Amino acid sequence: MRLTRGEVDAARETGVVNSSTGFPGGRQFNYSIESSPASVNPAAFYSDNEITVRLPETMVLAWATTEQVSIEGEQLLDDGQKLSILVEKDFACLAPRPGEDESDMYPNPDVDTAAC
Repeated sequence: MRLTRGEVDAARETGVVNSSTGFPGGRQFNYSIESSPASVNPAAFYSDNEITVRLPETMVLAWATTEQVSIEGEQLLDDGQKLSILVEKDFACLAPRPGEDESDMYPNPDVDTAAC
């Protein structure tokens, strides 16, 4: 999941970020990030068309207040496989895309190296 500046601030300040994506037929897929003082490792949960990623509060605070780009983790599944969890700060694109509002995104660190 990629979060804008405002969403990272909300995760730090309120501990919760919610969003959704609409699909044809009026269906919605919901997803949220939760900052939890009780969590030790990143974990993901899926129920009723919603993914919730729960992150340790200490990780969220460090991530939100530094230039750290991502929080990563792995979760062992019941069948022995591993689920990779990655939550990142969303960077503005190097090339403008028509119709996309990037005003709340982080400045792209590669902007100085992009060919114009």
